[in-house]
Amino acid sequence: MNIGIFFGGKSPEHDVSIITGELVISEMKKMGLQVTSVYLGKGGEWYIDERLGKLKFFQDKNYSEKLKDFENYSLDLKNSRGKLVFEKAGFMSKKITIDLAFPCFHGSNGEDGTIQGLFEIINVPYIGCDVASSAISFDKILTKLLYQSLNIPATKFIHFSGRDWDNNKNGVIENIKANLRFPLFVKPPRLGSSIGITRAKDDKELEFGIEVALHYGEKVLVEEGVDNLADITCCIIGNGEPIASLVQESVFESDMFDFNEKYLKDGGAQTGNAQNRLVIPARLDEKTTVEVQEMAKKIYVNIGASGIARVDFLFDKKTSKVYANEINPLPGTLYHHLWKASGLELADLIKKLLEYATERHAAKNKLTYTFKTDLMAFAGSVKLKMEK
Repeated sequence: MNIGIFFGGKSPEHDVSIITGELVISEMKKMGLQVTSVYLGKGGEWYIDERLGKLKFFQDKNYSEKLKDFENYSLDLKNSRGKLVFEKAGFMSKKITIDLAFPCFHGSNGEDGTIQGLFEIINVPYIGCDVASSAISFDKILTKLLYQSLNIPATKFIHFSGRDWDNNKNGVIENIKANLRFPLFVKPPRLGSSIGITRAKDDKELEFGIEVALHYGEKVLVEEGVDNLADITCCIIGNGEPIASLVQESVFESDMFDFNEKYLKDGGAQTGNAQNRLVIPARLDEKTTVEVQEMAKKIYVNIGASGIARVDFLFDKKTSKVYANEINPLPGTLYHHLWKASGLELADLIKKLLEYATERHAAKNKLTYTFKTDLMAFAGSVKLKMEK
């Protein structure tokens, strides 16, 4: 079986995706699995080459120029049925067949259900959440509305569109101030890795944060902050019977857990490299730990997630109240450091994800997708009457 590792993409989280993709490629090769590196460029170009399977290639500042010398591949839709078939045009034509897809995209055009839709149409098995659960998880507004419907505790919020903002900025600001209290967090609802998120302490910072968020999307989410904050996380894997990891606490020094704290400072807390910024298990009592794990599983099941996902929470250390925050349908680097601390090595985690993908694909193919009717005959008679 040839497993295609898809990474890169047209997203501000492009570089984070490269790191996740290269980690998976490296580990799968150690496991003796057959893998194909499929890199999606920032402009939407498809590249397939063994050289793309090494992080060193992308650490070269001139890698974009080197890509110009790579052979071009395109998806052969005619022959892609149950498998992905990529074809290289030209005199020395070549086809590459992928039996199972492992999307390692982060952000838009990959983590949001779009690439999953392609896999569904072609009917190729793939790892991770499906179209609907990816789309809902990826949209922070839809996630908040889901929490409301399930009576899951979350921070108070307001959302609005860029059109609302353009038509009545003062009205939007006054509505926010009337319903929420500072400090506030202003977010583009369809981005991850804390990109485009700002913390606002007053009207001026709120307006600035909204303008920043609208630079990355057409809608804005504004949330109340949590006092005495601890940022905690629980990962979930599985299909019908989800398994929860230990709970992690991420320690940060700035006003918010931003991109720098997550990926750059001391090697990055989100990558598992900054051990001094991670507390596993989190500094919670047993009752709260179980509450977080059960809430994470409840969210995972109700959103229809499968394979793997990460659920983030905000914890008020003074009141001991837990607030569900965001869902990440594909956690960066698979959050392998948290699973390792939970007793599951990366190779075993990947094996489980492959099993979940094939299990879900087999179950889906047992469903009926046809329904015999006389509708076409009826439609033909209606058309004749209309023509007369």
